[in-house]
Amino acid sequence: MTKIHPVPGYLLIEPQKQEKTTASGIVLPESHQDKPQQGKVLAVGDAIYNEGRETLPPCKIGDIVIYREWGGKEYKENDVELLLLKFDDIMAIIK
Repeated sequence: MTKIHPVPGYLLIEPQKQEKTTASGIVLPESHQDKPQQGKVLAVGDAIYNEGRETLPPCKIGDIVIYREWGGKEYKENDVELLLLKFDDIMAIIK
């Protein structure tokens, strides 16, 4: 799928497109929508160590997560928008 492997403490996410429809049924163009805050985990970096404490990844490959709106760094690979996020940017896992 991708040749990118995040360094320790980071995750690679594929943001999910969110189609917005008004109450009257009009589909809003992407330019009038908020940034996606939900995506699928494609790759997971290793645990990080800070002052002798281990921080494990908060999720695994294939999980659908909710992340901070302005977190991470956008990256484009083969016309696919991807996002590199820190472990701390993950707010929830959708079950």
